[in-house]
Amino acid sequence: MVLKAVCVLKGTGEVTGTVFFEQEGDNGPVKLTGEISGLTPGEHGFHVHAFGDNTNGCISAGPHFNPHSKTHGGPTDDVRHVGDLGNVTAGQDNVAKISIQDKHLTLNGVHSIIGRTMVIHEKADDLGKGGNEESLKTGNAGGRLACGVIGITQ
Repeated sequence: MVLKAVCVLKGTGEVTGTVFFEQEGDNGPVKLTGEISGLTPGEHGFHVHAFGDNTNGCISAGPHFNPHSKTHGGPTDDVRHVGDLGNVTAGQDNVAKISIQDKHLTLNGVHSIIGRTMVIHEKADDLGKGGNEESLKTGNAGGRLACGVIGITQ
């Protein structure tokens, strides 16, 4: 069985996007595809945040989704938040094309990301290697440019 989800990203500025999620079987990796436009060229931190709450803008989404109480890391690190997806890169056309596969995310069970929020940040994520306390929480990725709640789809 294939599980599918979608997230429409919007912010207060011009950053918008759509991210699609797909997972084959209960334990398969989650594949993310889509694109985000309106970004400055370069890398931008991309994370799943804990709450599906955007009532006060993207700040209401809370911290990175971290059910195992680990420090922040990169997508290939053993020690990382479940929501740590690293960076997406926008080209000179201000568009980031997303193609990510992640074995820590799931669309089912107690640690499902359904109902949580995706956030695209203003700066590059330092993947927890910035040498300061904030790096181990957020990757020093800066402000939240756009966000959206992840919802199940067909």
